Amino acid sequence: MLQHGPLLERLLAGDFICRVTDEDAFRHLSDEQTQQDINHYLRPLNRRLVASDDSSVFFLGYQELTKQAREQLSSQFALTVQSLLPLLEWLQLVQETLGRDSALTAGDTIKLQEFVLRTEDNQSLRQRLNQLAGDRFFNSQSEQLDNQVKLIFRRLKEHGYLLQPHHDRQYYIVTGKIDYLIEVIRFIRDEEHLPVDDTPNQEALL
Repeated sequence: MLQHGPLLERLLAGDFICRVTDEDAFRHLSDEQTQQDINHYLRPLNRRLVASDDSSVFFLGYQELTKQAREQLSSQFALTVQSLLPLLEWLQLVQETLGRDSALTAGDTIKLQEFVLRTEDNQSLRQRLNQLAGDRFFNSQSEQLDNQVKLIFRRLKEHGYLLQPHHDRQYYIVTGKIDYLIEVIRFIRDEEHLPVDDTPNQEALL
């Protein structure tokens, strides 16, 4: 398992691995033999390799839902729910601002300046962005649109939803963690019956 050591360390640390974040690692994880090897190693740890429904991102899940696993999942679930609404609003805002017909998915590119310019020209979008930036998940203290947008995108990059290939160029690529997030939202909506689809726009997004 030495050849998979660094990859296992990343997965155990909670990384989400997709073509955008690491194409080589993603290719390795897409191999059936590698999946079997990794799951064999992880079994005593009560962990297993999991892929999103469309296999766009890999991450770790639990082999069996023991008491300890349930407690850990409950903690993770609580954190996800806290960030759920601002992330859902951001997804919707990007879709409307950039005139997209569908929700963001792994590999999509967002140009920061284009997003800022289109938001500046629409008072309704500006108000929504201002409210979103002030949410505790993003916690912006600025009233300047440009600063608010930069902070939002920086926070999303820190949480693994966006990748900035070049620090001196203001464009971002959506990672597979967005696909995971949308699956979580759909699960909560369908199984937990939480109000994440209060508006027609949110329902259409999902």
